[in-house]
Amino acid sequence: MPIYIQNSLTRKKEEFSPLKPPAVNMYTCGVTVYDDCHIGHARSLYIFDVIRKYLKYRGYNVKFVRNITDIDDKIINRANELKENWQELVKKYISRYYEDLASLGVEKADFEPRATENIKAMINHITGLIELGFAYEAGGDVYFSVRKFSEYGKLSGQSIDQMESGTRIDPSDFKKDPLDFALWKKSKPGEPFWPSPWGEGRPGWHIECSVMSVKYLQVDTLDIHAGGRDLIFPHHENEIAQAEALSNKPFAKYWIHHGLLTINGQKMSKSLGNFVTIKDFMDKYKNADLLKLFFLTAHYSHPIDYTQEKIEEARKALERIVILMNKIADSKLQSKSKKFEEIDKIKARFIEAMDDDFNTPQGLAAIFDLVNLTNKQINNADFVIVAKDTLNELLGILGISLFAAPASGLDDKNIEAKIAERNRLKNEKKYSEADGIRKELEAQGIILEDTKSGTAWRRKL
Repeated sequence: MPIYIQNSLTRKKEEFSPLKPPAVNMYTCGVTVYDDCHIGHARSLYIFDVIRKYLKYRGYNVKFVRNITDIDDKIINRANELKENWQELVKKYISRYYEDLASLGVEKADFEPRATENIKAMINHITGLIELGFAYEAGGDVYFSVRKFSEYGKLSGQSIDQMESGTRIDPSDFKKDPLDFALWKKSKPGEPFWPSPWGEGRPGWHIECSVMSVKYLQVDTLDIHAGGRDLIFPHHENEIAQAEALSNKPFAKYWIHHGLLTINGQKMSKSLGNFVTIKDFMDKYKNADLLKLFFLTAHYSHPIDYTQEKIEEARKALERIVILMNKIADSKLQSKSKKFEEIDKIKARFIEAMDDDFNTPQGLAAIFDLVNLTNKQINNADFVIVAKDTLNELLGILGISLFAAPASGLDDKNIEAKIAERNRLKNEKKYSEADGIRKELEAQGIILEDTKSGTAWRRKL
């Protein structure tokens, strides 16, 4: 069965047909490293990691590039605000970005190029645009001439007239038209700079992605360009213009955009006190699977609202999976190569959902149907073995690791010793003391479950 993708460029759901199958060249806009990543960044990082994993699962050889913007107005302003060297600021937040990736269990891209490492390629690209008449130098800045690119606005669906209303030229700008955007910015006193044919300066934000995507994927046309819906205009629109003006080829065949995240119905903002970083979340919950399950409950293209209640719902859902997997692990069953039609049908439903524009809510529904079915068949050893392997396979595609940081300082040996002591007290009919041990363990995040075969335990999520 083919995969279908909702293409932001054509506004249609299209059959996925990469240019040179099974190769897939995929690029996503990465982070600007001037602050800690928040859970909105987490959604972007995670959902495109899932899409990459699923394409690989379906047999494609995915080459994935995700850039790092390490020079930008926001970085310069933040460094000035903190009275900190901009390079030290960048170094710190790149390190913290990779810590966030690791805590989320999101894989690195095949290439994660930094803008400052590709200045020469950007200068060459800008020079080419000037030679073709699509860009011009003015007062040490270089601008892209929007009206020279006839297809400008095709991604965002806006006409030149629509874009022109509300625009204005800043008195400090030398551009000829209010719609023109900067490819190269003349550096102000005290700002970082690189030498160029137009004087000392630095690249504009938009040119970074156009250049690094084609450079590291080694193509003129990407199979997939992905990013947040808020980047469609002007960032992605500008990327298309400056890339296609030089190559005279389509910049990307498929554009994928994820919806935005709000907090309790409001836009995330430090001024509102609702700014949640990835580190904030992990410090509180110690479990990236909770955040991932929350993200998976909404289609990637839709907006999603983060609330405490929804995280608790994700916790309950995750516990259903973990409790089942613990039951299976405790039974110490050995893998057998049997097939069950019910399991095959559920797996087919999962694949069908993911083939339909990566519909994770429907994919999750299939997984939980398998969890329910396996609980009903828990005494059927052959069924349980196949179900466990299938669950691990499907959860792996979604990056659900079923690993949580320990909720208590107790190691497994100490927990088993406490359980043994509780069992001794119960045998001696000292039920109050035995119950005290259960409550003591529960207070430290250890949940006991008395079964016919003995006492099982798990760490609270």
